[in-house]
Amino acid sequence: MVKLRRISLASVLAISSAVLNVTTTTAQGRGGGDNQDALPSIEEKTEGMQRIAGYFPMYWDTDLGTLWMEIDKFDTEILHINGIGAGLGSNDIGINRGQLQGSRIVEFQRVGRKILMAQPNYRFRASTDNAAEVTAVRDAFARSVLWGFTAAAQTGDRVLVDLTNFLIRDVTNLAQRMRPGTYRLDTGRSSVYMPMTMGFPKNTEMEAELTFVRQPGGEGGGFGGFRRDGNFEGVSQVAASGEAASIRMHHSFVELPDNNYTPRRHDPRSGYGAISYGDYSTPLGEPMVQRLIRRHRLEKVDPSAAISDPVEPIVYYLDPGTPEPVRSALLDGARWWNQAFEAAGYRNAFRVEIRPENVSSLDVRYNVINWVHRSTRGWSTGGSVTDPRTGEIIKGVVTLGSLRIRQDYMIAEGLLSPYTSGDETPPELAEWALARIRQLSAHEIGHTLGLGHNYYDSHAGRISVLDYPHPLITLQPNGEFDYSAVYDEDIGEWDKTAITYGYQDFPNGTDEKHALEGILDEAWERDVRYMTNQDVSANPRVDQWSNGTDPAAELNRMMDVREAALDRFGDNAIKRGMPLATMEEVLVPLYMHHRYQVEATASALGGLHYIYAMRGDGREPFRRVPANEQRAALNALMNTIQPNQLVLPDKIVQRIPPRPAGYRRSRELFPRNTGSTFDAITPAVVAARHTVAHVLNTQRAARIVEQHVIDHALPSLEEVIDALMTASFDAPTNTGYEAEVKRAVQRVVIDGLMNLASNAGMAQVRAVATMKLRRQGEMAVGWTHEATEADGAHFALLAQDIERFIQRPGTPFEQVAPVNAPPGAPIGNPGMDWLGTSINWLGPMSPVCSWEGFIY
Repeated sequence: MVKLRRISLASVLAISSAVLNVTTTTAQGRGGGDNQDALPSIEEKTEGMQRIAGYFPMYWDTDLGTLWMEIDKFDTEILHINGIGAGLGSNDIGINRGQLQGSRIVEFQRVGRKILMAQPNYRFRASTDNAAEVTAVRDAFARSVLWGFTAAAQTGDRVLVDLTNFLIRDVTNLAQRMRPGTYRLDTGRSSVYMPMTMGFPKNTEMEAELTFVRQPGGEGGGFGGFRRDGNFEGVSQVAASGEAASIRMHHSFVELPDNNYTPRRHDPRSGYGAISYGDYSTPLGEPMVQRLIRRHRLEKVDPSAAISDPVEPIVYYLDPGTPEPVRSALLDGARWWNQAFEAAGYRNAFRVEIRPENVSSLDVRYNVINWVHRSTRGWSTGGSVTDPRTGEIIKGVVTLGSLRIRQDYMIAEGLLSPYTSGDETPPELAEWALARIRQLSAHEIGHTLGLGHNYYDSHAGRISVLDYPHPLITLQPNGEFDYSAVYDEDIGEWDKTAITYGYQDFPNGTDEKHALEGILDEAWERDVRYMTNQDVSANPRVDQWSNGTDPAAELNRMMDVREAALDRFGDNAIKRGMPLATMEEVLVPLYMHHRYQVEATASALGGLHYIYAMRGDGREPFRRVPANEQRAALNALMNTIQPNQLVLPDKIVQRIPPRPAGYRRSRELFPRNTGSTFDAITPAVVAARHTVAHVLNTQRAARIVEQHVIDHALPSLEEVIDALMTASFDAPTNTGYEAEVKRAVQRVVIDGLMNLASNAGMAQVRAVATMKLRRQGEMAVGWTHEATEADGAHFALLAQDIERFIQRPGTPFEQVAPVNAPPGAPIGNPGMDWLGTSINWLGPMSPVCSWEGFIY
């Protein structure tokens, strides 16, 4: 067990001073002498002001609207945190209530009357007692002076500074994120927000209402001078007025934990997020980058006991503004984690309670679960305030979007079509949605305990609430649906393993490294393992929103469920009195029921069965997905683009009229080319494009080329493209509707090949795609004269477009009139550039997490 040394900036300065034999006087260090005499006392300066006691006492000048703070801790490391007190309510812009905006260690230092707030550079360290070595590293990498105050009063060693300008500024560049148009902060319309400015024994909380004003010359058009295209939710759609939006930015100054916490080394197989830093004092041959897991402090009263009470339990507090029955569901799901702590040898170590009215969610002493409202469904998050020196989690902050439960309710409506009379309220819908909310609560809290997503498909079944779960609904032989196990009902086996790894308090004398490896080895034997976000595109055993361990078989099964649900879909999917046009909202998630399983199945093509292999573990690091598994996946994918799978039943097409007044279109609906009337062709284009884009992903294509030259038994890129051509151009049709869908799918495939030939990084991928395009273009010319008039027109345009593309190889591919799928995942894109799985032709993929604030 390694106890890491903490060296504060103040200590470094003291060491440096001793080494360099530099001396300073007390007057110089404290700005004393005549300067001190010239300042009034704090008591004189603050007479008549409202005093707010706390970690740093504050004073509110009601007359001038200024906030003052008394600084009595110099050269002492503290934590400064930013967050959103009141948000914008737009998922696209992503400025949400309760959202953390970053934290940093700072110190207040005095230079004359100047008070500097400086951030030491903990990214680069020297964990050594050699003062000169510490100084060498410190002086090599710049620290950051974040703000400068001016002392306005002084009593003894305490000084008073004006916080107002520090608070009324756009510290996290919110203006740059607000759109459409250009916004800037108007300080004349901004002020300190006193209801959320308060003090506590270990933290001081401040908030300012910042008003951002739209500038002349921004984007125009549409309602109120801005476009309303349904694909972006801008300021004017959520603020009271697009002219100005007022957002509350919160600041915290927090006491850092004591030095009694023992960090734990990070292992990539453990499932924990890590803090990392460069340690320039490590011996040669040892890794310079040090990694520590992020976790709460938890200790047993008796570490030698198999089961022990904790010295201090981990307690989370649920937002009292959460309504029933959601409140009870969130409490139930959150409390699942006690099962994991019990498995780690703790009794009553994890509790969840309703936050008392007299407890602020901003108090750093409390872990909180916030219930947040937005205008559309968005991601829930699990973030934390972490000590960047050690990885100790100081405070967990869960943000749950209130509209998620309604989306799950609607998914159940589409799959079950439960409204026989139209007036009933089937209890299974709420049970289904609340089961999902329990899992969501457990998921986000898991992130604030330090854990990352676990997408591993285990033969042991669902092993983690840190997965993205897809509703498990099965088709019985009698044609009925079984949804008795739609979502998890308890904590997972991996979750127990991970908590044991991170939080086990070992008795003195334990070989911790060996004991931790034993925990992971025991889980490995049960097929309880950890794999996460970056693995989803290349490993068919690592999937989001997926069930089972055989992706091809699961895709075929889901297509059967989808077909059965579409056959029974109709008026029974909505309640009596609702416009029939609103059936489309319920139809979208049902029609795209298989979308995530398509992604999972495509990962088998050119994929690897791999692990986070470590030298000496004796395990096979990877093996290529066998040829039979890849071809089974390819066949299952090709089935999803068959016309008979893509056409809608007549009873659906004939029952969805144009939308009535007051029910405007949104991104949650299918795109359309038919104006106000329902477009029966474009849903097929959307679904086919989803499959083709994943099959022809540029990186996947390169892996397929590589695997075939290494092992000729594995599919080649030529074979994969030929399968696409056969599935799209040779598909049987029985109706004119199916024939038109077939033509639409063929266009999707050709567009996908053009994208591959234009944008693939590997030259051989571009070469193969171009060759296949050329051959298909030649065939299309011949078909032009042998087909029906509709097919002839279609093939003539295909041949013309292929020829134009081949004749202009340097021109980037741009699809004509592209259509994007309605969002399946929650709306808003927190960013996933690091993942390296771009599908540029398809559009943005599902958002994923970052270690600073996990997203789900």
